[in-house]
Amino acid sequence: MALASLFSRMASELKRRRVIPVVVSYAVAVFVLLQVAEITFAPLGLPDWALRLVVVLAIVGFPVVAVLAWVFDLTRGGLIRDRATATGRVDDVEVEVESQDGSRTASVAVLPFEDMSSEKDQEFFCDGVAEEILNCLVQIEQLRVASRTSSFQFKGQKCDVGEIARKLHVGAVLEGSVRKSGDRIRVTTQLVNAADGYHLWSDRFDRHLQDIFEIQEEVAANVARALEVTLTAPVREPYATKNVEAYEFFLKGGHYFRRWGQRNVEFAVEMFEKAVEKDPAFARGWAAVADSYAMICMYWEASADNLAGADRASLRALDLAPDLAEAYVSRGLHHVIRDEPDLAKQRFGRALELDSDLFEALYFYGRVLFQQGQLEQAASLFERAEASRPEDFQTPILLRQVYRSLGRSIDAQAAARRGVERAEKHLELNPDDTRALNLGLGGLVHLGDKDRAIEWGERSLALDGDNADTLYNVACGFSLMGEVDRALDCLERACLSGVKIAEWAANDSDLDPLRGNPRFQAVLSELETKRAGLHAEAPEAEG
Repeated sequence: MALASLFSRMASELKRRRVIPVVVSYAVAVFVLLQVAEITFAPLGLPDWALRLVVVLAIVGFPVVAVLAWVFDLTRGGLIRDRATATGRVDDVEVEVESQDGSRTASVAVLPFEDMSSEKDQEFFCDGVAEEILNCLVQIEQLRVASRTSSFQFKGQKCDVGEIARKLHVGAVLEGSVRKSGDRIRVTTQLVNAADGYHLWSDRFDRHLQDIFEIQEEVAANVARALEVTLTAPVREPYATKNVEAYEFFLKGGHYFRRWGQRNVEFAVEMFEKAVEKDPAFARGWAAVADSYAMICMYWEASADNLAGADRASLRALDLAPDLAEAYVSRGLHHVIRDEPDLAKQRFGRALELDSDLFEALYFYGRVLFQQGQLEQAASLFERAEASRPEDFQTPILLRQVYRSLGRSIDAQAAARRGVERAEKHLELNPDDTRALNLGLGGLVHLGDKDRAIEWGERSLALDGDNADTLYNVACGFSLMGEVDRALDCLERACLSGVKIAEWAANDSDLDPLRGNPRFQAVLSELETKRAGLHAEAPEAEG
């Protein structure tokens, strides 16, 4: 088996370096040259040894050409040295990763597709198509796929494919565009080899809009063939929808949910509700409805209607998909906003049994444990969440607080630095994302950069100063900087109507400098009154 694996890898490398086509081309050229020499040398009066010399030089040239073909590549930029090494890297690009059995793993990143529609109003749809193709590829066991958040950070940037591949450590990049007009759609895709910039595969699909699911599957299948991997799992994502209208509403909801902020998430609820109205059996749609209601309750407005919405949708998602990890996360979030931490932990634990790397399960489970004072366990879950999504800025900022509470000052400093760096990177592409500003603010304070922390806080307030989430997080930053009055002003304006913001205020170590202040005590008193009234009017939830 080892010998067979060696021959297989050698054949694959010969193919990648295009040695065989070069040698074959050389052989054809030599054959033609010898035929010409045999016919012309005698009439030209050349001695007999001249023909023998040509034959000898041609034979000697074979190994020389083979070596040159192995070492160099002929690209559109000219003749360049092939920089592949024994570790399978090209220009610091991890073309393949060797597993324990000696096999090689291909790798790819899917970039957000460009909107080519005349109105330029289909960004949500283009992003969704690319994401669904990515989800199809993730199911291929032999293929390593860069995460959505990693590859989508290059959205709108004019970067060289090789540079993107180096940053994402992949050997190929899939890019494309979508033109949507009425019930017609054109999807153009190209898979580019990061080593030389050549296309491994490209195609254009002109279809009816209802064929979008088949297009996504065809693209994934062609990428798999081009990268010489096998589709070992069903391409169609489980618990997806086949209804095009539901799919469009779902993609639009996801677009607004990721933009964050109360108005955006409320609009996401509206879109997700329309998606499940079009397809009542759409389990992932119901989970998205539940998550959106839960976020509204958690950060902005924990009304009885919003609590009931999270309850209804999460139960429906679980009923339709009892083995879907995301459905258990949705139900867990419902228990979080109802102040039922033990039930929440059960749901998050079940989600991790189904998908041990699911970021949302790790992240929110860690938050529950942190609030309960189980700091070591919370740190472990946050560390796993960060490993699951290395580009996320939220997790290291929270880890900073956990580490600080545990007395791990060096780890807290490193976590704060990671969080700020990632928030900065995120803000380069999303300058109006107050979530990145708010959490990054806490990291800047920890690093002692007070001027920039104040700048980020004021910038966030200018963008969304009526948002309770913004006001609360900025208050935490001001509190840590000793800006007591400014912190209290923000807390009083926030009203703390989101249940989790309310609970964090009661236990948040960032607010410790305010605890002896009468104004802060009044805020906490008002908070307790609101929470008591909320739980009194909320309907009893099922487990």
